[in-house]
Amino acid sequence: MGSALSFEILSRSATTGARVGRVRTVHGEFDTPAFMPVGTKATIKGVYPSMVAQTGAQVVLGNTYHLLLRPGAEVVSELGGLHRFMGWPGPILTDSGGYQAYSMADINSVDDEGVSFKSIVDGSTIRMTPESAIHTQNLLGSDIIMAFDDCPPSVDPGAAPINQVRLRQAAMRDAGARSGYDHDARLDQANERTARWLERCADAHARPEEQSLFGIVQGGTDLDRRARSAEMVCNVDLPGYAIGGVAVGESPEDIARITSFIAPRLPENKPRYLMGVGYERDIVGAVLAGVDMFDCVLPTRNGRNANAFTRSGVIRLKNARFARDPGAIEPGCDCPACDPGACGWETLEGRPLSRGYLRHLFASDEMLGPILVSLHNLRHFQGLMADLRRAIASDDWAAMARRWPSLSDLLPGGRV
Repeated sequence: MGSALSFEILSRSATTGARVGRVRTVHGEFDTPAFMPVGTKATIKGVYPSMVAQTGAQVVLGNTYHLLLRPGAEVVSELGGLHRFMGWPGPILTDSGGYQAYSMADINSVDDEGVSFKSIVDGSTIRMTPESAIHTQNLLGSDIIMAFDDCPPSVDPGAAPINQVRLRQAAMRDAGARSGYDHDARLDQANERTARWLERCADAHARPEEQSLFGIVQGGTDLDRRARSAEMVCNVDLPGYAIGGVAVGESPEDIARITSFIAPRLPENKPRYLMGVGYERDIVGAVLAGVDMFDCVLPTRNGRNANAFTRSGVIRLKNARFARDPGAIEPGCDCPACDPGACGWETLEGRPLSRGYLRHLFASDEMLGPILVSLHNLRHFQGLMADLRRAIASDDWAAMARRWPSLSDLLPGGRV
């Protein structure tokens, strides 16, 4: 299969599996390890595209399912494709809709041919197949398109820490179970479907010279099934591969165990993408295992809820103790809230916007609060990726640990 993507490994850590690379696409390049802000509906919520770029983001993500529902892939195509539509000139990755089959399992049904969704917009039935998912992404025009996969619950939803009754019932339905639910059988079924659907996606892909198709590994928390899925998926020669079905109910320890097992089993010379992850600790562990790409809604979702990420942990700005706090969210951060001058914004005497002011914005339901904390969080994650790239290239993990005390126990050499 032809490819519009190239991947170059620029440096490797001498003490871990981490590597620094560069992905080149038709719409530009991005450095890895990379964190992709999520613009589900063709927008990073509340943040203008140029502001997203100012945080250091080089590539963003959109979602096929949601854009299919509204405004429709044909509309996006008629308006010049996804890049022009959302005002983002750089690389874009689109998820295929396979995750929505999992996350909205109680209002859809999965069979060997595809997924029937109940539209969250008007209640109508939407049918997605591997072929239609690829056709939709071909119309959207994103640089990296994801295969349509069968994403099962990673752990038995009836045995999870929180009993997910609706998810378990949906899993039984999709597995065709007449009595009871066999989680191992559901994982095997998802592996087989994902492999078959990937071949159908590859056959349906009409723009390989402009868009690059990535396959997705499933298998739940069972490492043997993960290995089998990786073998089947990687038998299809593609520009890149992803680890799917994580951060969907399993523990952080399981996320780390799965990632460290599977990442080295994916092709060395292709980008490795861990889907939907996530928290800083999960990202760092995956980077050390050799993963190159990440995405998550956490920076903006948390930002809209007044939860700000810092190198020492999350702070909740709605807490009363911040009402008279004159300090920045995080001293030394160069986001528009912490260091407006670094972004060309003028504030009184060049001072940062205080935690007390930000708390006031949320208490008053002013939209500027969510915008500023979202920008801070986006910058926080891009700063993490930049520091990781520097640490990998130099193998100076001690400096990384000093800058990120909450993550130091994960880094080579242990806590400092």
